[in-house]
Amino acid sequence: MASAAAAVWDVSNARAHKIAGSLEPDSTIVERCLSGDDAAWEELVRLHSRRIYGLCYRFTGKDSEAQDITQEVFLRVYRSLASFRSSEGSFTTWLARLTRNLLIDHYRRTRRERITDSIEDQLPGSEGHTEEKFKSASRPDSAVAGREASELLQSALSKLSPELRETIILRDLQEMEYREIADVLSIPEGTVKSRLNRGRAELARLLKKYRTAV
Repeated sequence: MASAAAAVWDVSNARAHKIAGSLEPDSTIVERCLSGDDAAWEELVRLHSRRIYGLCYRFTGKDSEAQDITQEVFLRVYRSLASFRSSEGSFTTWLARLTRNLLIDHYRRTRRERITDSIEDQLPGSEGHTEEKFKSASRPDSAVAGREASELLQSALSKLSPELRETIILRDLQEMEYREIADVLSIPEGTVKSRLNRGRAELARLLKKYRTAV
């Protein structure tokens, strides 16, 4: 169980580090946006779109929905940027809070459309190819292993409750600080840590069950 979870975290955290490294201070860009600088808007989207898409994809598990919500996020940013106050927190936290609100709205709208499949049905790929996919993960092919680990993580995340899922995504995949997550979710830091512990334990259980199901 520990090794499976560690492999997934290594892949996901490597991506998160790469994304985080591309971010720059936003105060000047925000000021330029508010002054009507079109180039600044393009820069703001370029700096943050990948991170926001990642957050949306990890929450929804669907590329098309993640793309749609990402577009919706930046439309909302365009309309409400004047409400951002740097004295109340970082732009990244403000943007994450806005994204989270839209994700929750999306979750509520699509609740009736979702099918509550069993854990086995949520395994990546069809049943006939499951054994082959897991065998291929043992090959010395980092690209294949990384892709399948990411798919496995996504399948497990989709089974968590929204509260546990969003906490894990913000902390372990987006690498936000506890205080930032508390601000985004409007909950105490102690609650953040409690949800994170419960979420990690449940995720590890699911990953172990996925591995032993084949």
